[in-house]
Amino acid sequence: MLNELQKNEVVALCQNLVQSPSTSGHEDGVVERLKAFFEANGFDSVHVDKYGNVIGCIKGSRPGPKILFDGHIDTVPVGDPATWEHDPFAAEIVDGKIYGRGTSDMKGAVAAMACAAANFAKATNRDFAGEIYVAGVVHEECFEGVAAREISAYVKPDYVVIGEASQLNLKIGQRGRAEIVVETFGKPCHSANPEKGINAVYKMAKVIEAIRTLEPTHHPVLGDGILELTDIKSAPYPGASVVPEYCRATYDRRLLVGETKESVLAPINALLEKLMAEDDQLKVKASYAVGRQMCHTGNEIEGERFFPGWLYDEKDAFVQDVYAELKAMGYEPGITQYNFCTNGSHYAGEAGIKTFGLGPSRENLAHTINEYIEIDQLVKVCDCYTGVMKALLK
Repeated sequence: MLNELQKNEVVALCQNLVQSPSTSGHEDGVVERLKAFFEANGFDSVHVDKYGNVIGCIKGSRPGPKILFDGHIDTVPVGDPATWEHDPFAAEIVDGKIYGRGTSDMKGAVAAMACAAANFAKATNRDFAGEIYVAGVVHEECFEGVAAREISAYVKPDYVVIGEASQLNLKIGQRGRAEIVVETFGKPCHSANPEKGINAVYKMAKVIEAIRTLEPTHHPVLGDGILELTDIKSAPYPGASVVPEYCRATYDRRLLVGETKESVLAPINALLEKLMAEDDQLKVKASYAVGRQMCHTGNEIEGERFFPGWLYDEKDAFVQDVYAELKAMGYEPGITQYNFCTNGSHYAGEAGIKTFGLGPSRENLAHTINEYIEIDQLVKVCDCYTGVMKALLK
């Protein structure tokens, strides 16, 4: 376990990171604080890429595998601070908990990763085989895995540890996520004479009902490939005395292992073609949403909203190596899957890099009012991360 100095260090770093607000695109303050920590603790290099991800590296004395600890440093907004019992950026400690936006999602894990790397380097006098990378990742709340592509291209890791909340359990998979946009195109006219136009919303209503008849895909471990309507917009809006000529519906699609952009859209497109063959006034298409955001570096980040699912076998050697080490340290981790999307969509789903999740706290604390992390969880996960390094860097 950590000694008192090490416990105090990880708590202090967590507080320091939380005290710097960092919604997506405004992570620069946290980047500077992580850079300062890396430099003060003897990391061999610190790199900030075009998106503003910050990556610290410690090299062992012998060649070996590269392990990347991935933790995003952007947070969702606070909302109305007056609804919080504790200042969301004060990182106040009350009853063994640190309160504040990003404590559980996921600056606590980032602090633990950085401290664990420094602790491991000191404890071993860098006599280990391989390289340790700790990445503070931007824009994860908007694009799971997009900024991570730049990190994996730079690091080329052999293993990735995702620090999203898991209550110290090992997570070896997740469903992915896609945003599918369905658009109908009508003909505008005065609403006093609707027969002269084609109402795109009426056409969309028929399309929505038809889409609900599609059977979801299924995976024995990850469950159903959910397709759920999340919003509808029409144009012109407001439509004062005008029949809408355009309607857009957005669907959230939860992705299973092996599903591709083509395979996910195929049944939807087949259904839309059938509907158009039956109705010569219907014009409809489906595509993936594309997101664009400005980074704190001034560069733009862009990504099609398709983030693959992934799953490893709990019998895989790297999973069992970590599991055995944590057990030997006195922990009792379960081996399950995340119920939400993470940067693992890129590392495991796109790049095929051996990936697992291990984080502190409960996932249902993310994005909540009065978000907090228990100091006990923070300290224990820092200890667990040193166990991961011992298990894999040999």
